[in-house]
Amino acid sequence: MKIGIFGGSFDPVHLGHEALAEDACRQCGLTEVIMVPARIQPFKQDKKTASGEDRFRMLALVAEQDDHITVSRYELDNEGVSYTYLTLRAMQERHPGAELYFICGADSFLKIDTWMNAEELLRNYSYIIGARPGYREDEVREQLDRLRKEYGTEVIVINNKQLDISSTEIRERLNAGERVDDLVPEPVERYIKEHELYG
Repeated sequence: MKIGIFGGSFDPVHLGHEALAEDACRQCGLTEVIMVPARIQPFKQDKKTASGEDRFRMLALVAEQDDHITVSRYELDNEGVSYTYLTLRAMQERHPGAELYFICGADSFLKIDTWMNAEELLRNYSYIIGARPGYREDEVREQLDRLRKEYGTEVIVINNKQLDISSTEIRERLNAGERVDDLVPEPVERYIKEHELYG
């Protein structure tokens, strides 16, 4: 069994996140993708986010529309900073025998050496990297070759339909009273309006 673990702030979850999860599932033969909203991201500790509950509920709306996506409260229910190595340990315990693939974009992958317990992450788990053709392609290839040699890490690079969307742009648009129906799934947009988030 192959399971994708996709972590992040998801503040809010958008069509780009959904596309990466779907493409990883389809191109890599994953049984499911578990999306894990962070309580506190290590590199974003000074940034204010929507509540964990709101971010979880928006992800749950996405999961309702996609049979391959589920959502985990693991990081939200644990105190302190949300470190990937702790999350992957917990997911491995919950899914013994499964092969775990951590899903991330090219930018995150290029910084993976700086993550807490990076060596454990690179020796024990596999990775699916969403990269659009031409974007930092040489850097990703160099990083991939080095990690394979040093740690034996399995890394799969997929050409996913990356959409030029950021959660920051969505929040800025909402704050300006602009529409975001082209950036987020329809149920998520409805939830944001109903709960007056980001305005």
